[in-house]
Amino acid sequence: MATIRDLAKHTGFSVTTISRVLNNDPTLNVTDNTRVSILEAADELHYTLPKTRRSHKNRLVHIAIVEMMSLKEQLADPYYLYLKNYVVRNCMEHDCNVSYLFEQSGKYQTLEKTPLDGILAIGIFSDQQIAQLLEISPNIVFVDSSPDERRFDSVVLNFRLGVEQALDYLLYKGHRKIGFLGPAYKLDQKKRPALEARRQYFIDYMKNAGLYDEHLIIDTGLSAKDGSAQIRKWLEQKDHIPTALLAYNEESAITAVSNLREVGLRIPEDVSVISFNDTPLSILTEPPLTSVTAHLEVMGEMAVKMLLDRLDDPQHLPYKIVLPPTLAVRDSVVDIPDEI
Repeated sequence: MATIRDLAKHTGFSVTTISRVLNNDPTLNVTDNTRVSILEAADELHYTLPKTRRSHKNRLVHIAIVEMMSLKEQLADPYYLYLKNYVVRNCMEHDCNVSYLFEQSGKYQTLEKTPLDGILAIGIFSDQQIAQLLEISPNIVFVDSSPDERRFDSVVLNFRLGVEQALDYLLYKGHRKIGFLGPAYKLDQKKRPALEARRQYFIDYMKNAGLYDEHLIIDTGLSAKDGSAQIRKWLEQKDHIPTALLAYNEESAITAVSNLREVGLRIPEDVSVISFNDTPLSILTEPPLTSVTAHLEVMGEMAVKMLLDRLDDPQHLPYKIVLPPTLAVRDSVVDIPDEI
């Protein structure tokens, strides 16, 4: 019997794309020709969906994925797009049947009619949304958020450690005039306005080091358009240009690189830049960005494993995995002479 990897090899499409086509993912944006090619290959190779197979200790596992961000939002900031793809890939590797929940008229729905065993919730959800998800399944694992660690399994990134790693590296390279790029407020674990965590950790670290300068904090807002406008406004203050910037995500880092070059500043010779998340965009940027790596593949792997463990033992205490980030060193940071 053909596997989904056989289909991927036969068609040249990724396992994730094939899975989403075969499971009628309503958020997938591919051409009709792609869909036809995949369906014809499935018929030619006599491929059957995992729901006809036995999996995970001899029983069917049907998992639904629900996402905080729309596809349009994910394309603007692909962090969650990459995270979802890793989650789907790990579900496929465990031969789980995957479907998708989507909001319609204020309610979560799925195109599948078969009962769900559990839900993988990617991103941040409000109390009302969580209550709706619980009506669908009591087995929920939150990915990249932890709304209530007393009730739900979750896997998150250690933001504090990531900020410390980035700043430790900049200090090691001789930087003392370091700025931060990011919003003052963001949504907390339950979609309520709250202080942005990475920004607060940056301020705490720099104050403890005796290096904090409020003029080097750039409040970018949450969108790339707002961020670009704020960076341009900030750059008018020629007396407050740092030797290095720590950006709270890749979108803001890439925007900053473009804006800095517009006023004649070189990256990294004039201003070094470190970003957060480390998706493939960090490597494709010129210069390639030194970045705090979120290890999205491991996050996806752990989330699926936690949900399968929950199905085996529904009564065990909720687990919260806090992943340690690492720093991927590339070409966007230079040494600073002692006299600067």
